[in-house]
Amino acid sequence: MTAERPESAITAWLATQQEAMLGVLEAMVNTDGGSYDKPGVDAVGTIVQRFMAEQGIPVEVVPREKHGDCLKARVEGDEALNSGNMKRSIVMMGHRDTVFPKGEPTRRPFRIENGIATGPGVADMKAGLVMNMFVLAGFKRFGGAPGPLLGLFTGDEEIGSPEGREVIEATAREARVVFNSEPGRPNGGVVTGRKGGVFSVFDIEGKAAHSGGNFEAGISAIGELAAKITALHALTDLKRGITLNVGLVSGGQSVNTVAPWAQGQIDLRYVEPADRDEVMGRIHEIIARSFIPGTKATLAIRGEFLPLTQTPEAARLFGMYVDAAKESGLTVTGEFSGGCADSGFTAAVGAPTICAVGPVGGKAHSPEEYLEVASLVPRAQAMARAILRLDRAGL
Repeated sequence: MTAERPESAITAWLATQQEAMLGVLEAMVNTDGGSYDKPGVDAVGTIVQRFMAEQGIPVEVVPREKHGDCLKARVEGDEALNSGNMKRSIVMMGHRDTVFPKGEPTRRPFRIENGIATGPGVADMKAGLVMNMFVLAGFKRFGGAPGPLLGLFTGDEEIGSPEGREVIEATAREARVVFNSEPGRPNGGVVTGRKGGVFSVFDIEGKAAHSGGNFEAGISAIGELAAKITALHALTDLKRGITLNVGLVSGGQSVNTVAPWAQGQIDLRYVEPADRDEVMGRIHEIIARSFIPGTKATLAIRGEFLPLTQTPEAARLFGMYVDAAKESGLTVTGEFSGGCADSGFTAAVGAPTICAVGPVGGKAHSPEEYLEVASLVPRAQAMARAILRLDRAGL
C-alpha cells in the first residue's frame, strides 16, 4: 500500500469518528481520576484498554505502586517500511490523571453546549488521549505506519510523574519521535518549548512558648518562614525566566503560642537546564540559614519536570507538523510555555519532541476548562499525516 492510500483512508475514516470520540471522552471525563486516586486513574485506563481490545490492539500494563499504572498500546508498522531508524517507535503520549478532587465529575459532568465541551480534565488531557486512541485505531485498520506506533498512557503527570518518569524516559530512549498530546493552545498553536520546574517543601522547627506570659522563651518558626519566603522570592530573575513562588504555607499551634513549626512549599521555574542546579543551590543555602537563631529547617523535593528545549531535529518535526496540519485546514504556530509537561523528560533523553498537539482547549485546572469539539477530528488527522511524513523531515 502506498503512503498516499493509507493517508487518504485514515483521514477519511477519522472524519467519520467525531461522535465515537465524544462517547469515549464522555466516559473518561465522568470517571474520577485525580493524581492521588490510583483506583480512579486505573479506571480511566480500563476505558483505554477496552477500546484497544475492540480494535485488536495489544496493551502492555506497567504496574505502578502508588499512582496510575502506565499503559503501552502498540500498532506494528508495515514490514516493507521497517528498516534502520524506522524500527524505532513513534510515540504518542498522554496522561490520564487530573488535578481535581474526588467527586468532581459528579458535580460537573461532561457536557456539550454550542460546540464547547466541559468537564474535569476534558482538555487536560483526556481529549488528547482519545485523539491518540483513534489515530492508533486508524493505522491498525488501514496500515501504512512507517514504523511501530506506541501509545503511552501514564497516570501521574500532574504531580511531576514520580512513578511514570522512568517509564517515559525508557520509552523515549527508544523513540524515533514523540508527540505529546497535551491540549492545543487556544489560538490553535502547539508548544515547542517549556520551562522546567522543581516542586519542593521545607519544614521549620522552632520552640513553643506562651505568647503573653513567656514570649522571650519562644522561637518563632513562622517568623523564620517569613524571612525565608522573602529571601526565596528575591531569587526570581524574570529576564532569565527564573521564578520562585512559595505558594502554600502552614504553621503554628495557636494564636497565643509562639509558633513551634511552619512549612512552605516552593515552585521553581526555569528555562536553561544549567540554571536548575544554580538556583537549587541557592535555595538550599536559604533553607540551611537560620534567620532567627535557634530555628532549624529541612528541604525535600516532591516533584520535578525538565525543560523542553527545541533541538534541530525537533525543529524539523515542528515544521513538518505545520505542513501536515495545513491539509487539515489548520494554521499552526509554535510557542513557548511557562508550564511544565512530560515532554521535557522525552526531549532530555534525546527524542525529537513536539508538545500540545492535542485538540484545542483552554483554562485547564479550573471549573472553566473547555474543549473545542470541532478540533478533535482535524487535530487527529494532522497527527496521522505527520506520522506518515516523518521520512520527508529526515526523521
